[in-house]
Amino acid sequence: MFTGIIEALGSVQSIADRNGGRTIEIATELAVELAMGASIAVNGVCLTAVTERTPTLRVEAVLETLRRTNLGELGPGDQVNLERPLRANGRFDGHIVQGHVDTVGIVNGKDAEGDGVRLSVDVAPAYHKYIVEKGSIAVDGVSLTVAGLRPTGFETALIPHTLTATNLGLRASGNTVNLEFDVLAKYLERLLGQ
Repeated sequence: MFTGIIEALGSVQSIADRNGGRTIEIATELAVELAMGASIAVNGVCLTAVTERTPTLRVEAVLETLRRTNLGELGPGDQVNLERPLRANGRFDGHIVQGHVDTVGIVNGKDAEGDGVRLSVDVAPAYHKYIVEKGSIAVDGVSLTVAGLRPTGFETALIPHTLTATNLGLRASGNTVNLEFDVLAKYLERLLGQ
């Protein structure tokens, strides 16, 4: 489980496509701390380290992951958000993030608002039911609060720290972002037979 509090930005070094999947190599200071088989969220996607405490992190994404996320769009030099899983004795900041991306959204606008930015994201209509004003949402793995609802999606307010500590400061209109909706809403929907 993750919290959506990004620990580091990584830089994609190389990508190798194989059999419908892809291996992604990422330069990050977190790599030396990760054992083979450790989980790490990359842009909010829970992946497995396939290297052992090396200067760069290597992860693999299968076809299902590439279909549901924006990891298939990555190229060398792209910045990715990285977070290690929450330790059982760790402080729980952010919100419950599983690293199981539901869909991608499309950035519709990015407007200055005081010292921060108001980010607008379009989402397919089938997912609107999971978005509530002042509710939690993970955007590229970043725990955010829905600041407003729009007919085509939602808005969130990004503080200056989020703009510099995550890749959301680099996002522009037309870019895709990984979205993970509140898991409690999804379980409630299933339990109620909706």
